[in-house]
Amino acid sequence: MYPQTSARTGPQRDIVDRTFQFGVAIIKFSETLGRRAGARRVVANQLLRSGTSVGANVEEAQGGQGRKDFIAKMMIALKEAREARYWLRTILAAELHTAAPVPELVQEATELCNILAAIVVSTRRNGQAGPS
Repeated sequence: MYPQTSARTGPQRDIVDRTFQFGVAIIKFSETLGRRAGARRVVANQLLRSGTSVGANVEEAQGGQGRKDFIAKMMIALKEAREARYWLRTILAAELHTAAPVPELVQEATELCNILAAIVVSTRRNGQAGPS
């Protein structure tokens, strides 16, 4: 769905790039939604905060100070991805925006939740310290 932002490869780099691109897509979408007053603006701001926080926390996790810190930051990223998905679903249900990108963003948020949860479970189980 989104192009990669770096030449580096591997699972850790993929999630960094993917969450970054998700944040960019959320910014662009929020700009179109937030132009109107009322509920649209409030929801756009909530979505903007949570949607961009996913990538920021994944990025911070890459420089974590050990396994516990890595897991904690990835858990925050997962929490924020879930919140972003909630706001996107709310936008659809309340018919605040009916354009095509919303279902795609919901799908991406769902996939990010699944990936982040798998990273946390795998890191806990394998005792990995996160990225090298």
